[in-house]
Amino acid sequence: MSNAEVVLQATNLSKTFLAGRAGLSRVRVSAVDDVSLTVHRGESLGIVGESGCGKTTLARMLVGLEKPDVGRIEVGGKDVGSLRAAGRRALSRDIQMVFQDPYTSLNPRLTVFDLIAEPLTVHRIQAKQSARRERVAELLEMVNLSPDMMSRFPHQFSGGQRQRIGIARAIALEPRVLVCDEPVSALDVSVQAQVVNLLRSLQSRLGIALVFIAHDLAVVRHVSDRTAVMYLGKMVETAATADLFTQPSHPYTQALLSASPQVDRRRTRKMAQRIMLPGDPPSPINPPTGCRFHTRCHLATSICSSDQPEYVEVGGDHLAACHHTDRARSQIAQVVEDVTSSATGGSSAMRGPAS
Repeated sequence: MSNAEVVLQATNLSKTFLAGRAGLSRVRVSAVDDVSLTVHRGESLGIVGESGCGKTTLARMLVGLEKPDVGRIEVGGKDVGSLRAAGRRALSRDIQMVFQDPYTSLNPRLTVFDLIAEPLTVHRIQAKQSARRERVAELLEMVNLSPDMMSRFPHQFSGGQRQRIGIARAIALEPRVLVCDEPVSALDVSVQAQVVNLLRSLQSRLGIALVFIAHDLAVVRHVSDRTAVMYLGKMVETAATADLFTQPSHPYTQALLSASPQVDRRRTRKMAQRIMLPGDPPSPINPPTGCRFHTRCHLATSICSSDQPEYVEVGGDHLAACHHTDRARSQIAQVVEDVTSSATGGSSAMRGPAS
């Protein structure tokens, strides 16, 4: 995969927000801090982490909905920040987004035809109404919906159907990259597998790259070629998905894996072996010095609180930001293997038809 064309490159992205009411004392919240990533043509990159770790902010910066304070984003080799408005609009054809909530991401006043045809209209593709209707019908069939539905409104569809409409709209311009921000978390479990399989099918058919954000490790394992782990705005580990699940090299990644829900009730006797993280994640308003994870890490030493670890290779394309990577890799608990087996079993549920 490393020899494939790079379609998305983000370098040293940082983003802060002002919190508090205008006119009063306001504080800065660090949402994303010095994050870099690379996505190749046809690849799936999964991004996981606790709620509030900056995953959605990162996704919104990648597609241009938020502007980074610092850093560079290249789509198809073009620096997004250096483009004028017209150039950014043209470049938006190369990267599109599927949002988390299918109930709020679709304009309730527009029909399905209008929703899906809107990007075609904005980019002046297929100016004739008849050609646009034909294209919308094709897109609906690609997401396994009937073209007869194009005159209906969003409220007439289920959550899973609405997300399919959102996916159809996102692929209308044939983008190189599709950023999916927890696209199944708001859906019933019964339809999550269908939507995930649909995305994988479309990826194979269209040759697009996926940036797939989720909190369900079984889903990420099924979807992603590589997986990146975020904690409190920073990237702490990235590796081929199989390698990450079998040889996690950061204590936080190990904790995530050990906390994955157990499918097999016979493994409940392993509960005591889980890596239990003390307390809550620190506030992004005042993050810890050094390694941001050191306040909850069972391997932390004095250097962890004073020096920020570098994000370095720990083997092949496996990257981690930890002062004690060797200790972490040598102390992987048996429960990680159990959770890996459970995740494999969980992901098998994702292998049903993409219908």
